Order: sequence, then structure tokens, then C-alpha cells
Amino acid sequence: MTESADRTGAAVPEARHRGFVARLAWATAGLLLGAVSAAAELVLLAVAAPVMAYALAFSRGQRTVPKVVAEGALNLSALERRRLATFFGHAEGAGYGPVRALAYLVLRVPVGLLGGVILLLIMYGAAVGVSLMIGWWITGTYMDGIPPKPWIVVYTAVFGLVLLFIAVQGLAGVVALERKVARRCLGPSPLEAYERRIAQLSVSRAEVIDAVDDERRRIERDLHDGVQQRLVALGMLIGRARRASGGDEERARDLLRQAHEESQRALEDLREVAWRVYPAALDGEGLRTALETVAERSPVPVTIDYDLAARPPHAVETAAYFVVCEAVTNANKHSAAARVAVRLTGDEKMLHVLIEDDGTGGADPAGGGLAGLARRVAALDGTFGIDSPPGGPTVIRAELPCG
Repeated sequence: MTESADRTGAAVPEARHRGFVARLAWATAGLLLGAVSAAAELVLLAVAAPVMAYALAFSRGQRTVPKVVAEGALNLSALERRRLATFFGHAEGAGYGPVRALAYLVLRVPVGLLGGVILLLIMYGAAVGVSLMIGWWITGTYMDGIPPKPWIVVYTAVFGLVLLFIAVQGLAGVVALERKVARRCLGPSPLEAYERRIAQLSVSRAEVIDAVDDERRRIERDLHDGVQQRLVALGMLIGRARRASGGDEERARDLLRQAHEESQRALEDLREVAWRVYPAALDGEGLRTALETVAERSPVPVTIDYDLAARPPHAVETAAYFVVCEAVTNANKHSAAARVAVRLTGDEKMLHVLIEDDGTGGADPAGGGLAGLARRVAALDGTFGIDSPPGGPTVIRAELPCG
């Protein structure tokens, strides 16, 4: 299972990138493990019940959970959280004590056992179906003495498919219940969720200010080191041409020619700075055209795979553009890449950006450019991750909410 790091540095399973069959198999494995763990948790609860009753009876009003029960409940809850994160992509959690852990186990045991019962029914139905087909078409030993007449075969097939559909829906319901119980018992309380959201907004606001300051410094640096130097050289050439115009016409013409060429280069530098500040194509043709311009201007070959049915919101387009632009620029300058592949997918809720190059790797997520991209993405409540081991390849992912 591949993983990427979000802006907080936590590992995030990439379950959504699997196909339907793989996701179904992965969820089935998670439910099977959940049924096994539910049986173990049922044993713990059965042993813990008399211990808790004894502790409450002789606690003299101090309602505490015995240490053995508390440790068992916390350890099993931690394992369940890991299972939910691995198989179902549910990584939400907060600080909780043994009482909440016990409450979670009490609620999830019947849910886990229900998932196991549904899996057993599916396996039983599959075994009956296989034995029925073997009896009909291979051995000739008809189940219940019923021969495989066409209408009986059709009836059996339709009935089996209906039961399979109901069972799969039951599995989906168990998965939803697993997530809901974990969120209710182990997740943050409403007050904690509000406090966490306020903290995230405060950090995002500070990151936006930092990103704007970084952008201003970059623009100032581009103007000072590029356009300003060109204009200084242009002024010097024009001054020399004026002084030479009285006596040496040939030299004056040569200086004017150089001044004209320097003015063209200054204009190109100015256009480059303006294009890097904000491409006009984003307002007109949209993100796809702007990214094609990035690919055309890149000295390293860049392939663009644009698979978006609708145009994202303007702020999302802008953030996605700068993520791709900065990633391509880094690949050109630092990674010695021979190719860069860009893929954009998503729907009306989320835009997924993936940039991969075959360079030397070793990109520093804390570097100025990549850190600025992380702040820009975080300002939109998106996630940003980079995987760049030494030797490559470098893979950059960004997920931007569209609504």
C-alpha cells in the first residue's frame, strides 16, 4: 500500500487510488480481521465485567477503571484504530481515556460480529452455489432431486444475485457503522473539534501571510536581478550611443543596435516575471491552457494528463497551477530529470494533482519553494505531500477541495 504525507506529516493511506475490486477485497479483509478482533474483545469484556463490578463495589465512590482492564481496552482500541486507518481510510482520532475505550469496545463488538456473520453467509452461499453447479453440470447428482431446467437455472441465478447484492450492502453498512462508532467514541468532542478547527484556521492564516511575503520577495528578486540589470545596461548603451553620435556614426549605430537588442531582452524578462506572478491564461482559457504553456516553456519534456470534466473554482485553479509550475521549475533546476509527468484528476468535490519526475530525488520539503506550495495548499484546506528518496523519483501530490 502506497502512502503519502499530508501537510502535518502524517501518513495517509492511498486507498482511493485502488480499483473497485481491490477496494472490495481490501474492505473484506478489514471486516474479517474486525470479526476476529471482536471475538477477542468480547472475551475481554466478559472478563472485565466482574472485575469492574468488584472495583465499583469496593471503590468507596471513586469510579476508576482497574489498571489491567484499562490497559487492555486502550491497546485493543489502538489496534482497532490502526485497522480502520489501514483498511477503511479512517484515521480520525483524539486523546481518550480507558472509559471511552471501553465504551467503544462495547459498541463495536456487535458491529464486528455482525460483519463476521455476513461474511460467513456469503461464503456459505458461494459454497452452495458451487456445489449446485457441480451437481447440475458435472456429477449429475441433483440437489433435492431438482434437475437444471432453464427456468430453474434462471430463477436460482436471479435469487443468488439478489442475495449477494443484499449481503454486499450489508458489508457496506457494517463499514459505515465501524466508522461511525469510532468517530463517536474515539473522535474529538464537538468542543475539541471546534478548537482544532480554530487552530487550523489560525495556522492557515499565518501560512497565507508567509506565502504572500515569500511571493513578494521572489518578485523583488526577479526584478532586481533580471529586469533592473537589463535596464541599467540599456541606459548605459544609450548614453554611449549619444556620446558617439557626433563623431563616430558607425559606432553609434552599433551601440543603438545593442541597445535595441537589450531592450528586447528586458521586455522578455519583464514578460517572464509577469507570467510567473500570474498567467493571464488562467482568467481566459483556464487551467489546462496555462499548464500547456508551462510544458511548452520547460526545457525538460513535460506530459500533461488533464482529466477534469468541469472547470474548478478560480482559487483552486490558481493553487494547482502554482503547484505544477513550481514542481516543474524544481525538476528543471535541481533534479536533473529527463521527463516530468503531470496528472490532474478529480470531481466537483476534490482536485487531485500528481507530479512525478525521474530525477535524482532528495528534494527537501522544508525548502523555500516546496514549503511555500504547502502553505498555499493549506490555505485552501488541502493536503500536500512529497516523496523524494535519494536517487528518485520525486512524486508530489496535492489535493484541493473544490467546494
